[in-house]
Amino acid sequence: MYSCTSSSSSCLSASLLLGVPPPKRLLLNYNNNHAIELRLRLSHRRSPKCQAVGERRSSSSSSSQEKSPSSEEQVVVYQGVYGPWTIQPSDVQEVILYRSGLVTTAASFVLASSTLFLPHDSPLCEFINTNLDLLYTLGACGLGLSLYLIHIYVTQIKRTLQALWLLGAFGSFATYATLAQPAAKHLVHYVVTQNPTAIWFVGPLFAALTGLVFKEGLCYGKLEAAILTFVVPTLLLGHLTGLMDDGVKVTLLGVWMALFVVFAGRKFFQPIKDDIGDKSIFMFNALPEEEKKALVNKLEQQMK
Repeated sequence: MYSCTSSSSSCLSASLLLGVPPPKRLLLNYNNNHAIELRLRLSHRRSPKCQAVGERRSSSSSSSQEKSPSSEEQVVVYQGVYGPWTIQPSDVQEVILYRSGLVTTAASFVLASSTLFLPHDSPLCEFINTNLDLLYTLGACGLGLSLYLIHIYVTQIKRTLQALWLLGAFGSFATYATLAQPAAKHLVHYVVTQNPTAIWFVGPLFAALTGLVFKEGLCYGKLEAAILTFVVPTLLLGHLTGLMDDGVKVTLLGVWMALFVVFAGRKFFQPIKDDIGDKSIFMFNALPEEEKKALVNKLEQQMK
């Protein structure tokens, strides 16, 4: 797929693109001869232009390339643990959908929670109170979409977050159908005002959200995500146990709302490649164990 100037690096790149974990000696030799971020000139017809947010190219070269369909473009090639990789249009679509899910979740949560800060007799407050279940459903669906598309190297962690979401979604539906609806209450009103112990049923949904923001804070050093990791479970546990004063709960809720808006908004100013991660690791993990071992042995033989 790609060609390099050196025959040895070409052989190595071809092998690594298949997901082979290179031996330490091979990886060191390769990284010493190549920069972390390579730039290959590829034909416009062979590869579509794909530019991550925050990556700029000179305007003069860009304009000249757009005017000439047959001219060549620069495609950014990133050096991963197991070899070089590029950002494809499908990767960009996944990242946009992932971030859109986060925005949907944040917007739904902030709207639903704003009723505590709005005048109770205002038309907006009445409208939101009437559609609390719809907002809750939209927020849950947005979170589910993001958890489906999230890139986490350890598959077991991703599956755990998805399982928590499923458990919370089922618990929310069961609570609404068997408890809230017979009491003529919205699900949110029922959990907040009538039966705090119902947190046990809807809580896994928020546990999945906590795991997602923890991952974002850990990977990208985002302060708002790190704070949310503590605010979300603290508020839910305080409401569940009844040990937290209402004033404290309202304050924490306001902090949650503000940080959630900042968290979701900043995602669209983050480079696309950040949410993709190292594609070479995902390519390697997708290989069967036998192929991994066979390709590793092949590379080791080539180094002897």
